[in-house]
Amino acid sequence: MPQKRQMHFGLSMRYHGYALGAWRHPDIPAGGTLDFNYFLQTAKIAERAKFDMIFFADGLAVRGGDDPPGALSHSSRNVELEPLTLLAALAPMTNNIGLVATASTTYNEPYHIARKFSSIDHISGGRAGWNIVTSWSDDEARNFGREKHLDYDTRYDRAKEFASVVTGLWDSWDDDAFVHDKQSGLFYDPDKLRVLNHKGPHFSVRGPLTSGRTAQGRPILVQAGDSEQGREIGALYADAVYTSHNDLDAAHVYYKDMQDRLAAAGRQPGSLKVLPAITPFIGESIQEAQDKYGLMQELIDPLTGLSMLFTKLGDLSGYDLDGPVPLPLDPAVRSIGRRTYELAQKENLTIRQLYQRMAAGTNSRAPMIGTGKQIADVLEEWFTTGAADGFNLCSSCLPQGMDDFARLVVPELQRRGLFRTEYTGATLRDNLSLPRMPSRYIRGAGTPGREVSSVA
Repeated sequence: MPQKRQMHFGLSMRYHGYALGAWRHPDIPAGGTLDFNYFLQTAKIAERAKFDMIFFADGLAVRGGDDPPGALSHSSRNVELEPLTLLAALAPMTNNIGLVATASTTYNEPYHIARKFSSIDHISGGRAGWNIVTSWSDDEARNFGREKHLDYDTRYDRAKEFASVVTGLWDSWDDDAFVHDKQSGLFYDPDKLRVLNHKGPHFSVRGPLTSGRTAQGRPILVQAGDSEQGREIGALYADAVYTSHNDLDAAHVYYKDMQDRLAAAGRQPGSLKVLPAITPFIGESIQEAQDKYGLMQELIDPLTGLSMLFTKLGDLSGYDLDGPVPLPLDPAVRSIGRRTYELAQKENLTIRQLYQRMAAGTNSRAPMIGTGKQIADVLEEWFTTGAADGFNLCSSCLPQGMDDFARLVVPELQRRGLFRTEYTGATLRDNLSLPRMPSRYIRGAGTPGREVSSVA
């Protein structure tokens, strides 16, 4: 009998959790984002729960906009460790869980990224993954000798070429290239070393890489953008995509679109895992879950709440927080914030209620509040109706949110046969039910010992 399809789970571990006021929670160390043991504790909870991976998002600048004035100094979100260094530290302290981090294609070079993630994949025994992003702001540009961020199309054109170069470099050595024959003195077979020799509009990279292929062939690739260009990169290169949708119907549409794109790219069904973000508030009872959600709302500082709304709706600091959300006067802001404004109108939310909704960690998604069984019911519906292959847990606070999910939701999913009770393999690809990635040259691209052009 064919094995029953099961869910896959990632845990996003940025900040103190995704609630804006999480650092003020009485049980959370305010300085935790600079404390390795804080992250290690959470990672071990996720590993005991048999999660596929943990994930660290990243930014390359302190967010410069202090709007409204004073908001910046009330936010904990400008202090974090460099994620690849954190993955390297976590690798020997964990055994099975995947280790995924963001690295920008705009402010890095392909050789650097290929080498760093290959090293982490070797150190961890085949558990590394790279989340491909193009970065987001002029604040980041000014930390890298530029005044302006690259325009949208240039960023994504660069990202596609960047990913092609990185994956090419990861195939620099055939799996059996290293002979290690002490008697003859032959360390590697020269016919099994591949020189990429890539020349493109953005990069000229000869190669080869200084590290060989890994236990899983190469690190997994993750993509999180929902734009046309982001979806294209996901369909071409990604093994998993992190998504965010407000409702089940939208998730169905996205899932089908990505399956169609996979087929158009010549990829096999099931070779891309779609993992929507969830921020559940879980209790032994519905009242306990509601109390946890209520606490996260109470911990939101009004200035940081208004700051979250600033880019979407403009400066609302002069309005009554318990009054209706005004229509932005600036047409440009009105365009950006249309969905946020429509949400407020649809649900008759006040300014305070709107930023509480968004800043509790759910962004614009309706809060998922319930018992472990109720949360499992929702996840099962999404999974079995073709909206998801699993989920990316964006807990409101850490490690409490991860612990709640491990105690109350995971056993229920396991009871239903929807989630593993033990890890099924040694590498991240194994646990994601993905085959080991073969070298592009084994598939017939290029010939031994020759320089070859980069291929997708």
